[in-house]
Order: sequence, then C-alpha cells, then structure tokens
Amino acid sequence: MKSVLVTGASTGIGEACALRLDRLGHRVYAGVRSEQSAHRLRRQGSGRIVPVLLDVTDQAQIDAAAGQVTDGGGGLDGVVNNAGIAKGGPLEYLPLEVWREQLEVNVLGQVAVTKAMLPFIRAARGRIVFIGSISGKVATMLTGPYNASKFAIEAIGESLRSELHPWGIGVSVVEPGAVKTAIWDKGRREADRLERALPEEARKRYARHVVAVRRAIEMQDRHGAHPDKVAAAVEQALFSRRPKTRYLVGTDAQVQSLLVRWLPDRPREAIIRRLAGF
Repeated sequence: MKSVLVTGASTGIGEACALRLDRLGHRVYAGVRSEQSAHRLRRQGSGRIVPVLLDVTDQAQIDAAAGQVTDGGGGLDGVVNNAGIAKGGPLEYLPLEVWREQLEVNVLGQVAVTKAMLPFIRAARGRIVFIGSISGKVATMLTGPYNASKFAIEAIGESLRSELHPWGIGVSVVEPGAVKTAIWDKGRREADRLERALPEEARKRYARHVVAVRRAIEMQDRHGAHPDKVAAAVEQALFSRRPKTRYLVGTDAQVQSLLVRWLPDRPREAIIRRLAGF
C-alpha cells in the first residue's frame, strides 16, 4: 500500500484521483475545503481515505496536513497538486486582486504544499505530480490569469524535476484539455459576474469576446473527457516504472499540443480563435 496526498479532492479531477487511488488499495490523504466534502468522500470510498481540511493558501492548514501524515506513520509516496481556481477577463479591466488570487491558489499554493511534503517524498523516493492544463501551452482570450498560472506550473515542474533528479524523485505534469467537471458551471457564473462587473464601455468593447468564451464553455462542457481519464494519467505518473515528464489527456489537448509544436504563433492563434467561434 502506498500513501498519496491529493489536493483539491472535493470535486472533479481531485475527487476522481482520490477515489481511483483508493480503489487501487492505497491510503489517500484527500485535501478538502469542508466537512461536507469530507463526509461525501468517506461515503464513496473506503477507510483508506483520510480527508484533510486543506486550503493551499493557508500555511497553518498545510502544516496541519503534514502533521496528519506524520501521525499516520510519516510515509508519503506521492503528492498530487490539483487544487486550483479559474479566473478571467480582459486584462485592461481586470483588477490586480483577481490576478493575485489566481496565482496565490494555482501557483504559490502548489509550491507551499510541495515544500511541506518534500521531506516525506524524499524519504520514500516518491513522486510529485502537478495537474497542469493544455492552457499551460496555449493561451486563449479572456483567460489570462488562468493561462499564466498553468504556464507557471509547466516551468515549476520542469525546474523541480531537474533539481530532484539526483535523488530519483520523479516530477510529472498532467496536461488535460477540457474535462467534464463543475468548473464549467463555475465558468458560466464567472462570465455572468464578469459582465456585471465590467463598466458599460468594456461590455460594448468586449461583447464579441464574451460571446465566444460562453460558446467555448458550452462546447467544452459537452465534449470534455471524463475526470477518471485524468486520474488514470495520474496513476501512471505516480506508479509506472518510468514515468513520463508530461501526460496529455484528451483529443483536444493532443491537437492543441501539435499546433504549438508545428505552427508559428500567428496562424496557430488564428486557428484557436476560429475554434472559439471568434
């Protein structure tokens, strides 16, 4: 039995990872934000799931999670950095507070958790997995903060992999495309909030952009991959004998990755805008 910490396990990809690892017979420290989520995971899983109240922006909660790992025997074979949020809007009207919140959760939160758990990972010669996104390779309009956070995860994963290479600690980044999770409902609410918050001038100026983003949300919600496909890639990153550095998940992620590899910026960006209906 291995022991793995999964952050952001309340819903979506994190929940799928926690439950899949539990079914495989591993102990899962599942980072959640509420007791309600903890109870739901206990009902769905086995006694091997250990819910941990974990806000990745709260150092006290991160330290408490490390304490729970110590109390559980001090063994940790893997960390799955999944917790994240998605913020967006036109850069010229987007308050800096939105950028700070986005980067605090999706970037600094992942770094803080990784730092706290590294002593356990080092002792076990374990693995570190970051849930990135194809949005860490292809940036789309009105999603600058989210794109920036995922581009940062790519850099952090690559840098950390080289740093930890002498000790045989694997670091992988899982790069999903669209995934069928609650994030799309959140995206719709975020688009509604954005339209209400923008001044009239901005609503007129960016009306076509917002329509295209809403269209893209609906399309990705319909055609997104099941979260368990991402969980399967996480399983491979954690336990395969020779883990890949990156795992693309979903046809859309594969296609966009090829566009990045083979096309110059301007034609690639034109195709992405066309796919978004803009």
